[in-house]
Amino acid sequence: MSNIYDLNKVPQDVVSLFLTFPQRNEFIPVEADERTVKVLLQNESSLPMADFLAWKLGKTVLTEIVEEEEFFPLLEQALTVWEEENSVESDGDDDVAEDGQDLLGWSHDDAPIVRLVNKTLHQAISTGASDIHFEGQGTGFVVRYRQDGVLKAVKRLDRGLQATVIARIKVMGEMDVAESRKPQDGRIFLKLGQKEVDVRVSTIPTMSGEKAVLRILDRSKNILNLEQLGLKGRDLELFRKVLAQPHGIVLVTGPTGSGKTTSLYAGLSELPREDKNIVTVEDPVEYQLSGINQVQVNKAAGMTFAETIRSFLRQDPDIILVGEIRDQETASTAVQASLTGHLVLSTLHTNDAATAVTRMLDMGIEPFLLASSLSLVLGQRLVRVSCKHCKKEVEISDNTYKLFDDTEGLPHTQMAGVGCEHCNFTGFSGRCGIYELIPVTEDMRGLIMEVASSDKIKAYAKKMGRETMVDHGIRLVNSGVTTLEEVVRVTKL
Repeated sequence: MSNIYDLNKVPQDVVSLFLTFPQRNEFIPVEADERTVKVLLQNESSLPMADFLAWKLGKTVLTEIVEEEEFFPLLEQALTVWEEENSVESDGDDDVAEDGQDLLGWSHDDAPIVRLVNKTLHQAISTGASDIHFEGQGTGFVVRYRQDGVLKAVKRLDRGLQATVIARIKVMGEMDVAESRKPQDGRIFLKLGQKEVDVRVSTIPTMSGEKAVLRILDRSKNILNLEQLGLKGRDLELFRKVLAQPHGIVLVTGPTGSGKTTSLYAGLSELPREDKNIVTVEDPVEYQLSGINQVQVNKAAGMTFAETIRSFLRQDPDIILVGEIRDQETASTAVQASLTGHLVLSTLHTNDAATAVTRMLDMGIEPFLLASSLSLVLGQRLVRVSCKHCKKEVEISDNTYKLFDDTEGLPHTQMAGVGCEHCNFTGFSGRCGIYELIPVTEDMRGLIMEVASSDKIKAYAKKMGRETMVDHGIRLVNSGVTTLEEVVRVTKL
């Protein structure tokens, strides 16, 4: 396939326009004349992008769908040729990193693997990806980005490059290049112009060779407020009320990547910080907020979550943010801190708010201690928001309805994005939270003392009139914010 088309003969205006597409990994313009442009596609979902490219050029589009094993090598060849010709090297001092590796300063004289890794990082950060996966799949070596919570393949490389690419990532992360038999963790600090980015690296040996996952933490991104995250009405009032209390524990639950830490920092950002001593212990520190003291976990130096909390208690704190409660020692220390007059905010990996209580009890916390210290449990997920530029009213499929035990109150139509240049032809643009909040009232404390099951706690919350995450999600569907399929995807009904 790669020998059929001469990529050097593709007109410059076509190449320049193609390189402006963030999702240029899904289609390739291979030929063009005065009236037409031929575009190769990986699948039919990329047709809108091909149509938009042709419309911008004032030409008629001709499309052809090709197999994945033919598409990706040609795409890699096209990007190598065209980005090389259209790149602009930095000739000033603005993009020179003093403390980190500079992605804008790499030269085309660098080794091909260095260019490949730097270009991959550059593209991922530019398109807002949260994670990059480098992994062997079958006979290939695949690069995938997680954008808005969804993984998508962006490059398929030759399997022979896997070991060299992983080695380059290890060098950047100051890891042991010679060690490939056990997992390793590393850290890369990057500069992209004025943007500072922390990248946490994890490698692990698999049956398909070593896999590397890079988690991107943009240190320059702004902290959102609670309303921007999606908390509204009485839920917002309840969360703010609890954060204003002088002591107690507030737990935010959900899987990795559900925005738990973001919610806690949004709450902290609204609190007066001049007259309070606010301290955090995290792994890693994801946000930087003025007026608070942030500590990074360092197991090698003995700074675990639990040990750092104990040290905090000698520092006269008002509010303690614990990045995550992972074990009995951390849980017990957090409870003791709350009982001695401190407000403790933390996250917990559970499927919903009710399960957080049973998880803490399973960790060995005495029921009477948990009942006395816990103030609020907030469960959350992030759903993708339908693109406001291309969303339209569509029917909801019967297959989606079948995923719900009770279809009463479910809408028959929804506002769904069909794909446009504003949303990178995904139909979604941005994310917002769906929440469930369970306040710890006297009756709730009684349930905790009885070591009630999570089902009983859910029933109690429903009796109180509390909204579940699914209920909140359906309300957003009725408001035209997201789709029912998104609610199902993140809540795993």
